Amino acid sequence: MTKPTIILDPHWRQMDELFSAPAQAQLFDQYNVVWGKDDPMPPELLAASLPDTSVLIAATPHVQADALAAAPQLRAVIEVSGAFPDTIDYAACDAAGVEVLSCAPGFRRAVAEMGLGMAIAGARGLVTEHEQFRAGGENWLNDNTHTDFSLFGAEIGFIGFGQIAQELSRLLAPFSAQIKAYDPWLPTDVADRFGVTLMDLDALLRNVRCLFVTAVPTVENLHLLNASNLAKLPDQALVVLLSRAHLVDFDALTDAVTSGRIRAAIDVFPHEPIAADDPLRRVENVILSPHRAAAVKGGRQLIGDMIVADLSAIFSGGPARQLGRADTAKIGSLAGVGDAAQVADMAKERK
Repeated sequence: MTKPTIILDPHWRQMDELFSAPAQAQLFDQYNVVWGKDDPMPPELLAASLPDTSVLIAATPHVQADALAAAPQLRAVIEVSGAFPDTIDYAACDAAGVEVLSCAPGFRRAVAEMGLGMAIAGARGLVTEHEQFRAGGENWLNDNTHTDFSLFGAEIGFIGFGQIAQELSRLLAPFSAQIKAYDPWLPTDVADRFGVTLMDLDALLRNVRCLFVTAVPTVENLHLLNASNLAKLPDQALVVLLSRAHLVDFDALTDAVTSGRIRAAIDVFPHEPIAADDPLRRVENVILSPHRAAAVKGGRQLIGDMIVADLSAIFSGGPARQLGRADTAKIGSLAGVGDAAQVADMAKERK
């Protein structure tokens, strides 16, 4: 039996970053894999391979009308950067019956784990006390009642209740927290399944002790957390920013944490790396992480497992997908391309 041909061009990501050894072995055993290397795929090889290709997997897939015309057997395009890029003609893919899938759900475990760690550190003052300890000003046996709190039974909110938030809610289950969310796109049956109470944004902000920002960026939610909305948060509320910086007015956030009214734990920023003189670097009641929520050995290999599973489903005719499927009705409102491109540029600079 002839193996289906797939193009695998992960650059700027690395093969071992995305795929465990067993997943790689399965890929190369079950499919005719073109390229599958860390270096950029030569353009001439890509062009020569398209006519026989059933699935294109790439960090930045370029799929316009000409590519679709050159790939009559193409059934799916899978991006492995983490956001649906603007290098794809989604309407043309839809018309040609080519589904477009995103690896974004594959970050959920590592990012949720980091989010929980940042929340515990922020809630219990671990970083603040660590720094004070180093300076000789630690608070022995002090409850720090003005700032510190327990996650047990806490009112915890989410802006956006997608894959990362859902994974975080599973990790938070032992704390018996009161989970609330603002997500205009979330079906009520999904909210019911996770036991989350859906609220409008105003009610959510006024009734949470810890707020996770985990939403997909859209043209509508740019700077959703502006000065006015941040002011609605209770005093000493903790904001944990995991995804994406697009949703936050960073000038307003900097003012709010500098004043000491709220606290924050931040993994993503509007411009990375942030400037050496950025005021956030000097604020005491903020935890800063240099975009490392998914940066741990094996932390992105769930992506590879999902790709292997979805390839099997694609070629067996199964409808289920573990990766995120592009919705042509919503794709025009998404605004996450810039963030993924920025990460790609930074990764290239490190190589």
